[in-house]
Amino acid sequence: MKEKKILFLGAAPTQLPPIKYAKEKGYYVITCDYLPENPGHSLADEWHNVSTTDQDAVLDLAKKLNIDGIVAYASDPAAPTAAYVSEKLGLVGNPYNSVLTLSRKDLFRKFLADNCFNVPESKSFDCLNEAETWVKSIAFPIFVKPVDSSGSKGVTKIEDRAQLPKAFAHALEFSRSKQVVVEQAIERVGYQVDSDIFMIDGKVAFWVWGDQHQDKHCHPYVPVGISFPSVLSQNVQEEAIKEIEKILQALCYKNGAFNVEFVVDEIGKVWVIEIGPRNGGNLIPEVIKYATGVDMIEMTVESALGHEIALPIKSQKLGFWSSYIIHARKDGWYKGIQISERAEKCIVEKEVRVKQGEFVNKFSGSHDTLGTMILKFNSQQEMLEMLDNMEQDIKVEIA
Repeated sequence: MKEKKILFLGAAPTQLPPIKYAKEKGYYVITCDYLPENPGHSLADEWHNVSTTDQDAVLDLAKKLNIDGIVAYASDPAAPTAAYVSEKLGLVGNPYNSVLTLSRKDLFRKFLADNCFNVPESKSFDCLNEAETWVKSIAFPIFVKPVDSSGSKGVTKIEDRAQLPKAFAHALEFSRSKQVVVEQAIERVGYQVDSDIFMIDGKVAFWVWGDQHQDKHCHPYVPVGISFPSVLSQNVQEEAIKEIEKILQALCYKNGAFNVEFVVDEIGKVWVIEIGPRNGGNLIPEVIKYATGVDMIEMTVESALGHEIALPIKSQKLGFWSSYIIHARKDGWYKGIQISERAEKCIVEKEVRVKQGEFVNKFSGSHDTLGTMILKFNSQQEMLEMLDNMEQDIKVEIA
């Protein structure tokens, strides 16, 4: 029997879980990206110095290696490449144009508006002057975002037009295409929801919702933790998945994992903010496995290889779990981490990626992550209280 070959686009620390799983299953693992020092390469059977956004170069590599599947795990920039290659080679995947739509905020907003889904008023720009003219016609507050970044990088919420030039320049720094989307802010009630779902044969076969938590001292919109299960009422949770399934079906999606973010307004209306055509970061698949017993990492790899996915009839609820991003609240030299006794008892997994004496930046996005944790709590009340005030229990010491 031919050994199954699977190509992973990216080998960064956040992308290790599916690489490790594939190796444990005995598949032939190939990794590629433009960073030779990324740790996933050392786990692979072979790796190639090819950018994950160079679609034709990755296609040539995939043809040469005769791969059986391709995965862009936790990577928005690589997701269109995976779709491009799978479409060209007849591998398991989703339509390239659909993946591109979800990968760009401007295209996704236009799709939502054209198909009568809930969507904030928005427009994309590559020129500040045009954006300044347009915002005169909409109400504040507004968000200014790169059209093609992930991990909340480059995102600013502003309250008046005088703040637009700085926010626009900041968004441009994080946009590969040098385009910015400006949109009205949806005044949400409660937490922003952030989780992964899985689609099989055009239906959402698995979903569970989690809640985002931020360290507002650093950045009010960048999550430092996702907690499961969500505090949302069951009827709102079910309404959200119906809306998201309609969106994905309208885009002709069939299979795979999606990272979803949405908010709920004061009248209970669901507003979908993002649907990433890939697994989420921030340890979301790992925490989901602890919280429900469903292994999204296994499902992603096996689905990419065309294998049948077996799901439980109903996912379990296995307590109260969260991810946590270790981060600095100011720039400086890393000294260590102080962890309270009650937090120490909650830690199930911990990884610190920074060394003592290394210079670190104040947390402003996923690129400033110093390490990660998975935590288990005794109750939802304890979980929410600790996560919303985690600086009392987990303190990064900076010199």
